[in-house]
Amino acid sequence: MDSCLTLRFRQPELDFPFHNSLKNQLPVLGLAGRNNNAAPKRAVLVPRGRRSSTHHRRLIVRAEINSPIEGVSDDLNLIASRNLDFAYTRRKVRSAFTQVQLQLDHCLFTMAPSGIRTQEWYERNSKGLEIFCKSWMPKLGDQIKGVLFFCHGYGDTCTFFFEGIARYIAASGYGVYALDHPGFGLSEGLHGYVPSFDALVDNVIEIYTKIKGRPELQGLPCFILGQSMGGAVTIKAHLKEPRAWDGVILVAPMCKKK
Repeated sequence: MDSCLTLRFRQPELDFPFHNSLKNQLPVLGLAGRNNNAAPKRAVLVPRGRRSSTHHRRLIVRAEINSPIEGVSDDLNLIASRNLDFAYTRRKVRSAFTQVQLQLDHCLFTMAPSGIRTQEWYERNSKGLEIFCKSWMPKLGDQIKGVLFFCHGYGDTCTFFFEGIARYIAASGYGVYALDHPGFGLSEGLHGYVPSFDALVDNVIEIYTKIKGRPELQGLPCFILGQSMGGAVTIKAHLKEPRAWDGVILVAPMCKKK
């Protein structure tokens, strides 16, 4: 089973004498099987081959199996149990669950308007990271009144519940653009890790400035919508470039009055 593994040292500061990758040196022992109700197992792994002349350290490997998702097949539960630290795995999980998402018994999906044009792509930002972007446009032939750009919150993506919200906004005559912040959703970066909040802000400014430069969007009013952590990103982006937006919309923004 492709279990989720967490490696950690017993002591906070250790020399790491291994010269090759962990994958080649450390055999995985004592992992739990396919039984989703099994308790997490723990194994102590020792590197193969010659030991360090000074000392060697033990690694603790903890294999955890997530609780199964009700109403989902064993195969999809197996996919969902994978380590989501990196974009490659998150993209595979999202691809596997695309049809499941559309079948959710929720008004955002069951009553979603049809005919909305969508597009998905990746933009490589100035830091070298692939940033996932998506657009929702009104039906072909409908006049576009304006453009809305979305900033999602922590632990969220632009392709789950916002998928249904974006379709309703697009059906009202507005173009909608969204991105996954670095480290979230389908964008590259360690999952959920924000090394610099300003980096999130700069990424939003960079990617959305590029999109706003498209010929078909020229002359249209542009608004930015931020939710939760995305609300804080939106505020800082607006303060950095106050003339870049015709309006700012905040939903439960991560901020407080001083």
